Amino acid sequence: MRPETKKYLYDMLKACEAIFEFTEGKDFASYETDLLLRSAVERQLMIVGEAMNQAMHDEPDICDYMADAREIVNLRNVIVHGYAVVENETIWGIVQGDLPALYDQVKRVLG
Repeated sequence: MRPETKKYLYDMLKACEAIFEFTEGKDFASYETDLLLRSAVERQLMIVGEAMNQAMHDEPDICDYMADAREIVNLRNVIVHGYAVVENETIWGIVQGDLPALYDQVKRVLG
């Protein structure tokens, strides 16, 4: 794996860790009513998506061992370009249901 790709994957790990820290002890109700928390989580998800996008450009075969790589980039694009349709329930569901698995997967890929 190229050093640049490893850097992007490391950026993904750090963004996931930030989201875990931001949301620790929070529930959906507190997420939904806290603009600062929502903004912080969405910003870190944008970093995850952009890092994945850059990693895919550096090493197109990364999709072979990173499940949902395209969907990760698509989420970033929705947050950035389709911000008016971002639903809090969807983002919270991703944070609670999908992000831990992504974090573990990136850790495994990095070794």
